Amino acid sequence: MGHGWEGVVLKLFRGKDFVFTVTGAEHVTDRYRRVHFTDGGLLRAIGVHPTMWVRLWFDNAGKPHQRAYTLVDPDVENGTFSMEFALHEGCASDWSLKAQPGDTIEATVQGTGFEIPDPLPGRMLVIGAPASLPAINSLLAVAPKLPATIWFETTHEDDRELPFRINPDRHELRTLDAAELLDGVKAELREAIGQPGDAYVWIACDTRTTRALSSYVTKELEVPKHRVKALGYWRAA
Repeated sequence: MGHGWEGVVLKLFRGKDFVFTVTGAEHVTDRYRRVHFTDGGLLRAIGVHPTMWVRLWFDNAGKPHQRAYTLVDPDVENGTFSMEFALHEGCASDWSLKAQPGDTIEATVQGTGFEIPDPLPGRMLVIGAPASLPAINSLLAVAPKLPATIWFETTHEDDRELPFRINPDRHELRTLDAAELLDGVKAELREAIGQPGDAYVWIACDTRTTRALSSYVTKELEVPKHRVKALGYWRAA
């Protein structure tokens, strides 16, 4: 399958292509599915870093369609990892539901990266949703002894049963319905941040919410931009 104009752009930015092979799949909840892969040489060629993600290419009614997914439990020695799919209407979700051992999917690596905050904050402040849960889990593992508060958007009761890798002694998880996420987080962030220059805020929600929270944190709460990591994971309808 060709990758269209998006593939051409990624090539210009030195994107590297790989082919992954499905080894198995399982439902985590009725609305969340984990698919296991061999990496096609990716991990030894690129290495691994926290929140690492790749772009998968799907066929969408005969047209190439790419979506980014975070690697879960990458194993360089064995060349394996998993990916987790929040299930909803769309070609990526449909593909994950049909994935069988031996199936292959093309992927491009371009744009992924991570820098450990220096100095480390006294507490990480994390805002996300089901689509960004794999990245949140990876982020928390960077400094497992560092306290963190996680505001997590839920759209369904099943979202509270997702595979959070949190330590109850250090990580505080606050679940909010989608309709109350933006206002709810804003209401609590000011006190949670304390000294803006010492804070570290990580945001990965839908594009609109991510932009609104990022602007609020940097402009109104005056957290330096280099202490904020924000990425819109999808566009809300």
